[in-house]
Amino acid sequence: MTACLLSVGSTDLIGPAARGAVICSFLVFIGLCLLWVFTLATQTDDPERLYVADRSLPPVFNGVAIAGEQITVVILVSLPGAIALFGYDGVSTAVDSALALGVFLLLAARVRATRRYTLGALFSLRAEGPGARIAGAVVTLCIAVPLLMVQLRAGGITAALLIGMPTETAQVVCTVMMGCLITFFAGVADLRGTSFVQVAKVPVALVTLTAVILLALHRFDWSPASLLSAAVDNSTSPDEYLSPGLWAHSAGLGPLGTLSDHIVVILGTAMMPHLLLRVSAGRDVPAARRSLSIAVGLTGVFYLLLITAGFAAAAVVGSGRIGAVDSKGQGAPILLASEVLPHHSTGRVVLITLVACVAFLAVLTAVASATFAAAVSVTRDLIGQRGLARAGIREPTVMRLAVVALCAVSLVLTTTVHRYPIEFLLAFSLSLAASCVFPALVYSFLWTGFDRRGLLWLVYGGLSLCVLLTLFSPAVSGTAYALLPDRDFDLFPLHTPGLVSVPAAFLLGWLGSARPWERAAGRRHAAPREAGRQGHVPDPSRDGPWAGIGSDRDGVGG
Repeated sequence: MTACLLSVGSTDLIGPAARGAVICSFLVFIGLCLLWVFTLATQTDDPERLYVADRSLPPVFNGVAIAGEQITVVILVSLPGAIALFGYDGVSTAVDSALALGVFLLLAARVRATRRYTLGALFSLRAEGPGARIAGAVVTLCIAVPLLMVQLRAGGITAALLIGMPTETAQVVCTVMMGCLITFFAGVADLRGTSFVQVAKVPVALVTLTAVILLALHRFDWSPASLLSAAVDNSTSPDEYLSPGLWAHSAGLGPLGTLSDHIVVILGTAMMPHLLLRVSAGRDVPAARRSLSIAVGLTGVFYLLLITAGFAAAAVVGSGRIGAVDSKGQGAPILLASEVLPHHSTGRVVLITLVACVAFLAVLTAVASATFAAAVSVTRDLIGQRGLARAGIREPTVMRLAVVALCAVSLVLTTTVHRYPIEFLLAFSLSLAASCVFPALVYSFLWTGFDRRGLLWLVYGGLSLCVLLTLFSPAVSGTAYALLPDRDFDLFPLHTPGLVSVPAAFLLGWLGSARPWERAAGRRHAAPREAGRQGHVPDPSRDGPWAGIGSDRDGVGG
């Protein structure tokens, strides 16, 4: 369950004939987006209007925006490639991602009913005090920064590939330019503004994917069965293509590793902090529920198209050629878009440009949403209203500064580690959301005995487990796709820690709140007091087998 990015030195997938037209069209599109950003800028001082659009977004509009949150550049370039190369394993990851909003739908009504939209505020439902809010801010930042790094890296590499310059220098330059544009966008827009961009992205992405798939089907006389058969025949392992286990990341304990990946993808994707802002922007609880229902439907259509595009890439391009560009198949969507039409046709240029525009919108909105949610958490949970009052700074100003700081830090980190495979950070972010956010919200909503100690044990215990288990997992060392492939300290056999960290977080939350050892000690101390209140104090010298001997004195008194 990981999304490895395009390797350095990939070949030019577009060709010199189309490069000029694609670059010019792409730059015009970016310019139009920037002009649109100016129209979406807001100067309001009302935090409710800035953070959650004054809770006034219509259900359909908000539902489409929530669906747009699922269309990220990593998903767009990784899932079709994973399906093209690994068949069944890639499809199962896509299905897990589609199920995530269904899980969030179970908690969305409760989240909206609380009228709270940051993790710190939600954690304070059963545990009032600064500790709960600080824990929420820490978890939000630990989820957001690695996610921002992966998205920025994916956006820069994909942009370099789409404009026909896949060199390492071009990738770094594109990453920096993408980061600056996204910082500007996130710094001036509010939730309503980002919602408009999300809503615009959804139909563009769906139409582009549909066009590519229809053109691929046309090559097989509109027969899905023929397309699937060609995908199997053109794969590197035809006999295993439609069976589990072809993905190298299922190494370790086999089915247990796959189960751990399922847990992380489903629960982690559902518990992302920016989704809390989205569902809180609904007018009321029924509106929030309806928005999620619409988002689930649109997301299902999106992942169905991605799955079909993955098989189409294997059928039209071939797994061998896709794997030659990148071992994880990140070039599959671009290769497919460049092969379904003749190389010197105008339609090919238009199709590749559409793919470039969708990729730009995907990275723009994904990074902006994650940054915005993290900045709101820093402003509300970490600094707090009292701190803002003492500093004499307006809350929107602090939030804007937090956006710029987060984007700058993430961009510096991304360019610094550009040579290293940091794709495991996406799985780490999802693991944190699954291990720290999901158990905490379930306990907060469903268990009245959940208290501050249980929350802190759950959050920081789950965070520590995710860090340690990821550090000693095959994602960091011991495998060819690891961060340090030449080292070997992968003591934990699973690629993702969800199978251990999620149950452990639930257990820590229960132990910290219930404290069964204190109850047992209390019962031991309460027994003598209860006996004393009844007029009888147990005495080892008198109680026992001979307790009745000489007990006539106990009857004297009154």
